[in-house]
Amino acid sequence: MDIDEYESLPTTSVGVNMTAGAFAGIMEHCVMYPLDSVKTRMQALTPGPGGGGSVRAVLTRMIQKEGVLRPIRGMSAMVAGAGPAHALYFSCYELIKNRMITNNTSQVNHLVYGVAGCLATVLHDGIMNPAEVVKQRLQMYNSPYRDVMSCLRHIYKTEGVFAFYRSYTTQLAMNVPFQSMHFIAYEFGQSLLNPDHSYNPKAHVVAGAMAGAIAAAATTPLDVCKTVLNTQQGDVKVQGMVDAFKTVYKYGGIKGYFRGLDARILYQMPATAICWSTYEFFKYILQNKHDDLHSLVDHDDNGTTIPPSQTTISRTTTSTFPGTGIFNSKTPGPVLLDVTRS
Repeated sequence: MDIDEYESLPTTSVGVNMTAGAFAGIMEHCVMYPLDSVKTRMQALTPGPGGGGSVRAVLTRMIQKEGVLRPIRGMSAMVAGAGPAHALYFSCYELIKNRMITNNTSQVNHLVYGVAGCLATVLHDGIMNPAEVVKQRLQMYNSPYRDVMSCLRHIYKTEGVFAFYRSYTTQLAMNVPFQSMHFIAYEFGQSLLNPDHSYNPKAHVVAGAMAGAIAAAATTPLDVCKTVLNTQQGDVKVQGMVDAFKTVYKYGGIKGYFRGLDARILYQMPATAICWSTYEFFKYILQNKHDDLHSLVDHDDNGTTIPPSQTTISRTTTSTFPGTGIFNSKTPGPVLLDVTRS
């Protein structure tokens, strides 16, 4: 597969992008989930006894006090949401990018990457927001929920459907700039590390990690507000993004907006590296299989043909089939064809 073919994959097979995107999303969230649990604890208004200190200290206390499986509690909710969300996310991004991109100026193309990322994020967050709510409720210290389904039912019964989308506007306010910076930084990194835009695992990993770190650091205050909206319980009632900003400042001052910054960067760097490298890998593999299948059909494009020959089937009959060899069978049982060329 040459460079032009690789770059044209998104325009030729949406199914490849959706499948690769689903694998990438599930892989990213499964591998990095423990760090995400730590980030949630650190950003909560009432993090509990295991929520203060460094990333390593929080993770260690979670395991010591609540069990070794505590950091991955609620992962199934993310797996259920990440597959379809990332399938739409990557297929939408690739489709829009390839429809709008030009070969004239790189400045215009960087703008296209940002716009495509914004539109893809709207679809992605519409699916992921309910999963985020359930996941973060289960990640909290002393969470009263037994499992994902009990949490889902309790939220629906006591708070209604709105609770699953209470933080949606904040999520978009965070993720639209995050993903715009993320995609622009990734494509910029690719232009430096992989100017041919061929399949290059090292370039995908480094560019993905760089993009994740930059976007994560810039949007941490919005992520803190989103966590507050998703995890509020008891007497704290936060009704929207503006109210969340005020509440965070009331409880933690300016520093409150950057709670969990190190955990967020440590999470996003490998997460985006895993996501992009997995996506590019499956896109490359799946399209290769797609191309191999077509090559089996189109392999005789040079116009050569095999001359007709006499085909003998023992114990039955002799017939002529154009474009074949001789089939000899001497077994008394079921016919097994032994192919020779005359």
